[in-house]
Amino acid sequence: MKQMPSGKQSLIITDASCLIILSKIGQLHLLPQLFNNVITTPEIANEYGDAIPEWLKVIAVTNQQLQGEYEKLVNRGEASAITLANEVECDYIIIDDLQGRKLALKLGLTVIGTLGIMLKAKQAGLIHLLKPVLEQIENTNFRITPTLFETILRDAGEL
Repeated sequence: MKQMPSGKQSLIITDASCLIILSKIGQLHLLPQLFNNVITTPEIANEYGDAIPEWLKVIAVTNQQLQGEYEKLVNRGEASAITLANEVECDYIIIDDLQGRKLALKLGLTVIGTLGIMLKAKQAGLIHLLKPVLEQIENTNFRITPTLFETILRDAGEL
């Protein structure tokens, strides 16, 4: 994992679920605080549905054939993010969907989920307590297993 002089990661590619969840809980601003470059694809920007913040760069994939192959395995947004991660050197790709995560990992990409982003925000001192944020996330349509909830809190030093 590369570190920039500011301590921020240099580049991350995000799928729609992270944008949607962080927007719902009022924490979308954390992405540019953690990462120098946050990028996504037009497919994901469309799936997100809200106005795209000025710090979020939208980049189209060039290898449409590869994206088409990935679309046979995962949804269009995830396929576009994974394809873009193959075209652009990134520190992480944010994917929450299990099938998307499996494909990205199989391709050798470094995967993180929305909860991992929140843990990084806690570790960076951008949020003081993770538990209330996880509870807010649970109040959306995002499912967190009790085991994962406990693991994230333990990793954050809150258990």
